[in-house]
Amino acid sequence: MSEFSFVTTKTPLRITFTGGGTDIMDYYRNYGPGAVVSATINKYIYVTVAKNFYTDEIRVSYSKNEDGVKSVEVIEHPTVREALRMLGIKGGVQIVSIGEVPSQGTGLGSSSSFLVGLLHALHTWLGESVSQEQLAREAFHIEREVLKEEGGKQDQYIAAYGGIRLMEFNKDESVSMKLVTLSKGKLELLQSSLVMFYTGKQRDSTTIHKQQARKVVEKVEIYNQMRDIAYKTYEAIARCDIEELGRLMDENWQLKKQLAEGISDPMIDSYYEKAVKAGAIGGKILGAGGGGFLLFVAPHEKHANIASALQLRHEPFKLDPLGSRIVSLEGE
Repeated sequence: MSEFSFVTTKTPLRITFTGGGTDIMDYYRNYGPGAVVSATINKYIYVTVAKNFYTDEIRVSYSKNEDGVKSVEVIEHPTVREALRMLGIKGGVQIVSIGEVPSQGTGLGSSSSFLVGLLHALHTWLGESVSQEQLAREAFHIEREVLKEEGGKQDQYIAAYGGIRLMEFNKDESVSMKLVTLSKGKLELLQSSLVMFYTGKQRDSTTIHKQQARKVVEKVEIYNQMRDIAYKTYEAIARCDIEELGRLMDENWQLKKQLAEGISDPMIDSYYEKAVKAGAIGGKILGAGGGGFLLFVAPHEKHANIASALQLRHEPFKLDPLGSRIVSLEGE
């Protein structure tokens, strides 16, 4: 069945600047387009797919081991099970994944990055060529339409394509992508103006996403404003207007907190206020909210003050221009 003995993919995680939430189906299908500005970063999920000595068995290794599995249907990991089912792989395969950050609850899109990387590795292992669009579309289909997992559409697309992008999510399910291209100097300025901290609190985004979906009709004007902010954010980043980017992120964050309970809480609000007092222009909690990572825009010389004020784990990162990629390939 396989063309290769093993394949390893490297798929980036992402940060979202503005517009997150307008990529949920309940919004963009009824009021679209949704618009989100996101970027991939140099924190990765690695997935290796290899031949299994036993052709009738499947082995999956992640935070737990599923070894000697005789049927795809009994695999516990839902996205692994559905990816194998989609591609018609019934046995003779091993799958191992390693992540550079906790796999859930951090707001960096890790579950979608894992699935994009897994699909990329499986297609390649089978000797099949696969496009970025196909990877994103298949990952979205598995997570949102097959498994009915709550969430948006940005994570699958940014993980597949990479870079800094404005993504528009249209009513007809098509996705329009605009890449931000910056000179080396502007990219370095943007990079040096971003700082990220880990709250130490992981959360399950499902409850927040369910609330958002139920309240789209009553909150539609807020979503519309957030979508408009995403377009302005794209322009601000393209100009490398750091002050405007920070202001837009702050405006977006104040709106996002109104979408559902649990997006913020007194602890997160306190961290945000301390960061602003220490020199941050604006920022947000990444992902659905409730915990995970905080991202701020601030002049580089203010980063130490912010770190001192927050007393949280500072997580350095760089922007990555690439999406999911093959990093190792071994023929039969």
